Amino acid sequence: MEVGRGLLLMLAILGVCCLPVLIAMIFCADEIIDRVVCGWSEWRDERRERRTIARLDRAIEADALTRDIDLTEFDRAGRRPLEQLATDLRRLGGHRLAAADRSVVWHGAVIDAYDERLRAACRALGITEHLAELDGVDREIERVRVEGLLHAAGLSLPAARAAHHQRHR
Repeated sequence: MEVGRGLLLMLAILGVCCLPVLIAMIFCADEIIDRVVCGWSEWRDERRERRTIARLDRAIEADALTRDIDLTEFDRAGRRPLEQLATDLRRLGGHRLAAADRSVVWHGAVIDAYDERLRAACRALGITEHLAELDGVDREIERVRVEGLLHAAGLSLPAARAAHHQRHR
């Protein structure tokens, strides 16, 4: 009998000690359930997003797009950021296209600066270009080809946009 009373007393003390926890769980049940449901929902959304990204990578063969790019070029200390090159190309491309009222020297300097930025962007993305070796109409054709390749690589340039139409007056 003595063992039964001791066990009963221990259970009573344990019940009294756990009573505040039980009451808190009853009052906070909606918060606990909400946290569990939100955590489950976030985990499910992240999993779905990872699967979607993996499917897109397989669909567009993302590895094939970047296979030929030398990533060590991006770590070079003196390298200009690709975003800065793109900004310069857009700015110089706008000057190049709107150079009707400028001098021939100014226009030539803008073209040279534009071509230098095109060559730097091509080096950064691993695209072969021949702008330095060509001149005249051949250089113009090469410039259009390079702009198209840079546009295909994701670098949006004013002259390479499909919706860009020159106005003839």
